[in-house]
Amino acid sequence: MNRRTTVLRRLGRALTACALAAVASLVGVTVTSSAAQADGCYTWGRTLSSGMTGEDVRQLQIRLSGYPGYGAVLALDGSFGPATRSALIRFQQAYGLAADGYAGPATQAKLYELQDDDCTPVNFTYAEWNRCNSTWSGGAVSASSAKFNALVSMWKLQAMRRAMGSAPINISSGFRSYSCNSAVGGASNSRHLYGDGVDLVGTHSFCAFSQQARNHGFTNILGPGYPGHNDHVHLGNTPSRSWSAPSCGI
Repeated sequence: MNRRTTVLRRLGRALTACALAAVASLVGVTVTSSAAQADGCYTWGRTLSSGMTGEDVRQLQIRLSGYPGYGAVLALDGSFGPATRSALIRFQQAYGLAADGYAGPATQAKLYELQDDDCTPVNFTYAEWNRCNSTWSGGAVSASSAKFNALVSMWKLQAMRRAMGSAPINISSGFRSYSCNSAVGGASNSRHLYGDGVDLVGTHSFCAFSQQARNHGFTNILGPGYPGHNDHVHLGNTPSRSWSAPSCGI
């Protein structure tokens, strides 16, 4: 897809979002399902709210995974419970939408605007996340699992990027196979082997990255003051919390 096509598609989505929001604001009109939307990644067919279940809820949760709140992780279980509603409200607030806890037309239109046709958020790509092995194989999990883990982490970074003023976030290392990990001297249990590990450099201070990441679903944060991490910040998703950036008070 060339740059002109991408720009036009995003402009179209933005206009759609405005139109849907206007319709929803009309006096006496209640929008209960989303308008038809051609999207190369995923299209929702109904307004989502508390108590609902299904794959459409899980797809929403993937995109809300960066809005769980401080120290929390949003479950991708396809069940619209209180944690999903709270994450949705944080997302709506971040983008100036009506913070009503309903994933209706305006919210869905914003999500369409934020995702590319391969389901990655618009500011991150599989190519920059995986400079090691284009097949995503050779790591600690299957290729499909590694790629999915990377996708979820990209959406977490998208939320973090928004919270930090929408300035670019630069990735120096993402997925690694065992051979790639060994070549760069990575830890034997590195989250890079699972697809969700990512190293950040540039733009913001390393302490700013380390501190902000606590709000966006990352359970593994290693930054300044942790051995070998004074020149980058590592984020990942370990089963239990492991935050260490002593120079930043973490």
